[in-house]
Amino acid sequence: MAGRPRSEVARRAILRAALDLCARDGYQNVTMKGIAQAAGSGRQTVYRWWQTKAQVLLEALTDIMAEEVPPTPDGDLVAFLRQTFDLANGVAGQVVVGLMADAQSDPGLAAELRSKIIGPRRRALRAVLERGALPADVDLELAVDLVFGAMWYRLLNRHAEVNDALAEDIAGLLGRIR
Repeated sequence: MAGRPRSEVARRAILRAALDLCARDGYQNVTMKGIAQAAGSGRQTVYRWWQTKAQVLLEALTDIMAEEVPPTPDGDLVAFLRQTFDLANGVAGQVVVGLMADAQSDPGLAAELRSKIIGPRRRALRAVLERGALPADVDLELAVDLVFGAMWYRLLNRHAEVNDALAEDIAGLLGRIR
């Protein structure tokens, strides 16, 4: 990219501001102008580095939030689900729900979201399930879809909680598949 190189301090301030605004106001109410103001940066700086709020928030999620997430629990399905559900109930969930909505009309964003967020979480859950949570003849991809499907259905429809009880219920159901 031509022009001055990014200031790492300014970049991180912008990413943090985007996450804070999303947590406070919701994804739909975040604007590039608001991000710039909250970060103490000029709008031109924000637009020089990112074209859309989706790009800012996706980078914030994969950069800033990734530093704050503990390592994925190794082999413990309930612990993995609890961690995932905790993330989904916080700003990370708000960002991903907003990005998923925007991705419905933006194939490039959809591909990036699958590559940077959805794909890695699916691989992590698949690895946990492969370590013994399911019999060998169970379709792992379908099991992953069922787990994340329940989570996203509840998050999007808000008809039931995404919490520790759901983590234990899902693990219990998967454990009964024989």
